[in-house]
Amino acid sequence: MDFVAGCIGGAAGVLVGHPFDTVKVRLQVQSIDKPLYRGTFHCFQSIIRQESVFGLYKGIGSPMMGLTFINAIVFGVQGNTMRLLAHDTPMNQFLAGAAAGAIQCVICCPMELAKTRMQMQGTGEKKSSRKLYKNSLDCLARIYNREGVWGVNRGMVTTLIRETPGFGVYFLAYDVLTRSLGCEPDDRYMIPKLLFAGGMAGIASWLSTYPVDVIKSRLQADGVGGVNQYSSIADCVRQSVHREGYMVFTRGLTSTLLRAFPVNAATFATVTLVLMYARGTEVGPQDCEPAQPSHHAQIQQQAQPSSL
Repeated sequence: MDFVAGCIGGAAGVLVGHPFDTVKVRLQVQSIDKPLYRGTFHCFQSIIRQESVFGLYKGIGSPMMGLTFINAIVFGVQGNTMRLLAHDTPMNQFLAGAAAGAIQCVICCPMELAKTRMQMQGTGEKKSSRKLYKNSLDCLARIYNREGVWGVNRGMVTTLIRETPGFGVYFLAYDVLTRSLGCEPDDRYMIPKLLFAGGMAGIASWLSTYPVDVIKSRLQADGVGGVNQYSSIADCVRQSVHREGYMVFTRGLTSTLLRAFPVNAATFATVTLVLMYARGTEVGPQDCEPAQPSHHAQIQQQAQPSSL
């Protein structure tokens, strides 16, 4: 039941956060010579005006499909790693989260590749006259037929560099925040504290790895128009900095941070409600009681969204 609750909570997070993710990707990969958007809010307005509200949800099928597998990997790896480490300490939370982040890249990278390609498809068009991809599965199938396994895993190295410390920072920040907020068994504000801790941990995680995410998005979007700009990660960094300066690494950051808090908040709230309904009991205080580290680890695993 814990696994099911985590999956449902993650799905709620995707629904809340995907429009922000679409804006983030559009801002990260737009041309500096002919920019379509002046900033986060202008990008939101332009997508809705030109492509309707549904334009904000382009590519949502990919994260929804990969969600179950990613949550299963994160849940299993993080829990087993904590059991191997034996002690529930902040450093062990970081190590367990990093291990989970690294292994789930096997699913995360192809999923985000399809999501990025779908989000870039039909930019600025309400009704795309020529759709290259019908859906996320068709996108991955076409990439595989054209480029093979390497094509489907484009951006794997940058995904690994982002996800490994990113998940580590998330679990570390969440652990430190829940401890410092002092959850008690009879704390009536337990749920708001968990929501706050999860949202802030998500923000901390994104801030720690965001420059890598910009490069990952550019590499995965490269070749959408039929022309490849970058030959490697180093070449992408070099060209991006040369053309746009170091501020290129903050492209879409506002949208990402706006997304991070509600995504984590929605995930935590949904997980808690599902567990309360399923068990018919108050699960809150037990899940963050310092004296019960296994419960503490459980709520982190259940509530962790795949895209942080």
